[in-house]
Amino acid sequence: MYSPLKTIATVAMLATTAIASAGQLRTSAAAPEFTGIDKWLNSEPLTMSQLRGKVVLVDFWTYSCINCVNTLGYVSSWHKKYKDQGLVVIGVHTPEYAFERSTDNVKTAIKRFNISYPVAQDNRYATWNAYSNQYWPAFYLIDKTGKIVYTHFGEGKYAETEATIQRLLAQNTGAQ
Repeated sequence: MYSPLKTIATVAMLATTAIASAGQLRTSAAAPEFTGIDKWLNSEPLTMSQLRGKVVLVDFWTYSCINCVNTLGYVSSWHKKYKDQGLVVIGVHTPEYAFERSTDNVKTAIKRFNISYPVAQDNRYATWNAYSNQYWPAFYLIDKTGKIVYTHFGEGKYAETEATIQRLLAQNTGAQ
């Protein structure tokens, strides 16, 4: 007899495999431009071409997602620790709910969470779709040549993500 519990376990295993696979498929692709951004906060508008020669962490998040909130301390820490070594962190705030589309609400969240790095407000999911993203939170690490070389979806793997940041910063690509 096939139990509902086995069905749930099988679906969960397949979903986990699909998420892990999605990260592998994204690597080595050119990073898409930021597109359809409603508002830039903490920064003037940025482009991927401007950021060539830098290591870029694109963090898709939304302020009422507990998993996103749980990652913000790590993201802010990496920004502070590595910004002078060439890391640029960009939070792409993509709302899950209608109330998260309010720029004032996003500004309040930025202040509450002490976010000092640039935040792009992506209310129309244009940048989200350009990255074919499906998850909150989602990290995309982009090397100095503008290629996506690492992805992580959800919480965790903080040491692995930081080690990848360090490795990318240490690479000399001549693109600086």
